[in-house]
Amino acid sequence: MSGIFDTSSQDSHLFIGGTRVSGQEVRSQNVMAALSIANVVKTSLGPVGLDKMLVDDVGDVTISNDGATILQLLEVEHPAGKILVKLAQQQDTEVGDGTTSVVIIAAELLRRANELIKNHIHPSTVITGYRLACKEACKFIADQMALKVDKLGQEALVNVAMTTISSKILGTYGTFFAEMAVQALSAVKTTDFRGKPKYPVNGVNILKVKGASARESSYFTGYALYRPFTSQAMNRVVKSPKIAVIDFDITKTRMKMGVNIVVDNPDNLEAIRKREADISTERARMLLDAGVTAVFSTRGIDDMYVKMFAEAGAVTVTRVPKEDARRIAKGTGASLLTTLANLDGDESVEPSSLGTAELVEQVRLSDDDVVIIRGANEQRSSTVILRGANDYMLDEMERSFHDSLCAVKRVLESGAAVPGGGSVEVALDVYLESFATTLGSREQLAIVEFANSLLAIPKQLSVNAAKDSLELIAKLRAYHSAAQKATSDSPRSMLKNYGLDLHEGKLRDNVKAGVLEPAMSKIKMLKSATEAAINILRIDDMIKLVPEQQEEDPHAHM
Repeated sequence: MSGIFDTSSQDSHLFIGGTRVSGQEVRSQNVMAALSIANVVKTSLGPVGLDKMLVDDVGDVTISNDGATILQLLEVEHPAGKILVKLAQQQDTEVGDGTTSVVIIAAELLRRANELIKNHIHPSTVITGYRLACKEACKFIADQMALKVDKLGQEALVNVAMTTISSKILGTYGTFFAEMAVQALSAVKTTDFRGKPKYPVNGVNILKVKGASARESSYFTGYALYRPFTSQAMNRVVKSPKIAVIDFDITKTRMKMGVNIVVDNPDNLEAIRKREADISTERARMLLDAGVTAVFSTRGIDDMYVKMFAEAGAVTVTRVPKEDARRIAKGTGASLLTTLANLDGDESVEPSSLGTAELVEQVRLSDDDVVIIRGANEQRSSTVILRGANDYMLDEMERSFHDSLCAVKRVLESGAAVPGGGSVEVALDVYLESFATTLGSREQLAIVEFANSLLAIPKQLSVNAAKDSLELIAKLRAYHSAAQKATSDSPRSMLKNYGLDLHEGKLRDNVKAGVLEPAMSKIKMLKSATEAAINILRIDDMIKLVPEQQEEDPHAHM
């Protein structure tokens, strides 16, 4: 792909020492790069899409059909190609689903825009038309296609999660993981300062445990940590614990580097060594005197002090990852202590820096011990334990489950869903073609091309399912055209919910079939794809500077 920068044009060499590609040539190169990237991921679209195997430079294997994951692992060099990779990552971060669709639509918008420009339509006219079409499309989705989840009931949330994971590795397990995703996310519900409900996805902790089948995956309310208690002598269960989360060692204190002590009397040497041990002993004693019965440390605790905690009936967990330590502190109401020093220069344990929970226990999963915190007081958390045969399977299961959590979160927070299976894209195609005829300017050409670009999604869904895309989409367009012409009380108005049934190769009412997607996902997808296409269309010149050649060292030897 790097070879596309080369040009034989005599005018391309600049006085600053580089090459220049401009006009239609650079536009065609950018479109070609975007189409190349879309071609990589398009066969993974939909519930019957295929997987990609990616092997990196050190031999690590990733098997996935998630668009963002595939593009992230590709080493894309072309500048326009990098825009599409970032586009997929942005869609994955903001919505969690639709990463493949957004890349396919952006590439199709670019391809059709390039054809218009070749026919002497100015890029500014195309850009104006695309912006207008995107605005009308988002308005149409919100007004005509969006369905309130309150009216559809709790089952709609399971259907949204099911639609998201149907195209992934978890889709073969029916509603098992979809119901788990809804329960796990509902358990971490909070409200912001405006009183609006929020569902933080990072409040759901996902643990991957090798062994057993995927159906033996489980969910519970609480926070699980993939670390055991430090000693086998500690109690397996601590009820109503006082929790301290610390970010320092409880080990024998050693002098810092560069500090020298001159000892005249050998007896003083033993006193220094004893004091080094006593400093940490005093810290451990302070924690115990403050009533601490569970200590989570991001660093180590020496055996001597572990014995102290065990004899006092307390439990300790060491080498806790920083991210987990922050979550435990936030959930239990504790503070992440980096030191015990107070403002007076002494050391003490403030009661307000300790957290509380209902229970801390250690359980065995497969061959590993896991510490579970249940009933955290400040912020509820939930944990999903995924079981699978190997690391590749578990990694893909985690990505799939995270996507379903993001989709359910968007539906819960926005309260709106749309029918899936290509129904939104076909409805927009019919609507925008009709809308374009109301304009008397050249922008109508760009709006028609925008509308036709959206058909790339249902076409690709049909192709991936080995069905006749032309016949299915022609029939689906007729259904949506009839629905948009019908009055609201006419039975034909319900044809707007019809979409593709890819397993049977026919059309169906996807709302009744439970194929639902977040309305926000579609709106964000259109906005992001349009902006990315416009950014690339605005480029009419690419200047590449030639790197400065290093002078060869005459004394260098191989």
